[in-house]
Amino acid sequence: MIAIPSGFSPEEYLSLEHENTIRHEYRRGLVYAMAGGSDDHSRLAINLLTVINFHLRDGDCQFFSGDVKVNYADAFFYYPDAFVTCDPRDRSDRYVKRYPKLIAEVLSPSTKKFDRTDKFEDYRQLESLEEYVLISQDEMRVECRRRVQDGAGEGWETVVYGAGDLVMLQSIELEMAIEELYRGVSFGR
Repeated sequence: MIAIPSGFSPEEYLSLEHENTIRHEYRRGLVYAMAGGSDDHSRLAINLLTVINFHLRDGDCQFFSGDVKVNYADAFFYYPDAFVTCDPRDRSDRYVKRYPKLIAEVLSPSTKKFDRTDKFEDYRQLESLEEYVLISQDEMRVECRRRVQDGAGEGWETVVYGAGDLVMLQSIELEMAIEELYRGVSFGR
């Protein structure tokens, strides 16, 4: 990821995004052009969104693809591959959501380190976030990071799913066979 060389305020970033056909993410004053995705990346995101769509139906929760931004204060604006919000406050802005309970990212070679580290640290600031899901393109592997409360306070636990497993998205009470998520994925062949 290469930043556009300039410091931007959140307002300048939102103005740039509104006028531009190329999507950008914003993190602490820097703006990054979004990289293109692969066919497997697209297939995984579509498969996940399809399962979420059928699961949520006409309930109070809404799900979104990589076309809607998630924001926290003035720190970041990201386009997750998929996310779910059930908070009525997120219905007031058509372009930016601030209270997701589930965020999923399909890992790309150029962004997977960032998705696993800095982006996760940013997302953890969202008090509404219950689950962060990382989906591999290279192998049948789904990593679910879940917010937990224990005697020592708040933390995160990680559950990893592989071939033959049922993936449980606890935040939205959705269970699916991992093979359904990976239907049609070629693993770069």
